[in-house]
Amino acid sequence: MTRHVLVIGIDGVRADVLRSAHVPHIDAIGDAGFRADVRVDDRNPTISAPVWASIASGVHRDRHGIDDNDLRGHHLDEYPDFLSRIRAHDPAATTFAAAAWAPLVSDAAGGPVFAPGGFRPELPTGVEDGTDDAALAAIAVMDDAVTSRTARELLSRDHAAVFAYLLLPDMVAHAEGVTVRYREAIERADEQVGVLRAAIEARPQRADEDWTIIVVTDHGHRDGGHHGGDSDAERTAWIAASGPGIDASSAAGASQADIGVHALYALGVPVPLGLDGRSWAATSTSPQPSRA
Repeated sequence: MTRHVLVIGIDGVRADVLRSAHVPHIDAIGDAGFRADVRVDDRNPTISAPVWASIASGVHRDRHGIDDNDLRGHHLDEYPDFLSRIRAHDPAATTFAAAAWAPLVSDAAGGPVFAPGGFRPELPTGVEDGTDDAALAAIAVMDDAVTSRTARELLSRDHAAVFAYLLLPDMVAHAEGVTVRYREAIERADEQVGVLRAAIEARPQRADEDWTIIVVTDHGHRDGGHHGGDSDAERTAWIAASGPGIDASSAAGASQADIGVHALYALGVPVPLGLDGRSWAATSTSPQPSRA
């Protein structure tokens, strides 16, 4: 069986809203493995770039050096993202990353977190970054483009690991808070998770493959929208994961920093000791990186 990993990031999804929303695809992943609330590590602010860097690299702000959404001065050369580690371990391996938020996959604001060569759809002509209705509509289109392109990559390429990121829920919450439209954006993201799951199932060689699938958010939101503080609503995130060796017991002590580490472990890539994350499926015969 060949091994593959898909990590899907959905920005700014409050855990309590996720539980009350209709999200059958995230539910199915959790039912096949685990879904758990996790706390944004106290070393990280509840800001996107520091948390996504922790998810990607397996270390927190005190080590990757990203304090806010300006990534300049980071230490990701010392603590690279899991896609880069996979390629460094096996130069023949390919990976793919796609995101509507530029710093994850481009040099905007000192990025990228996932380097190099990620896909980011462009804002439509005449639309500015922001949270007005035109900008939100454009972000919805960009998330569709990320989903479509990632689905094509999953269907047609033999990537070892893929990262796809969806932005709309976070931006809706910034625009108007935790509203009906916010819940709808989360449910739309779940439908996009379903598209990516279907692409995997449609692969011609699917019967001969083991897939680890992880879905994660970076932070929550206050009722009126926005984040960056220490309230439970902002610090409570969540992870849903399935794949070889993952079951309900894997949720115990799960951390966002585990995601990049587990992706390496799932593919048999050596995990450096001393990272903050750990694999959920490791046994006593498989060395674990120690938590700092």
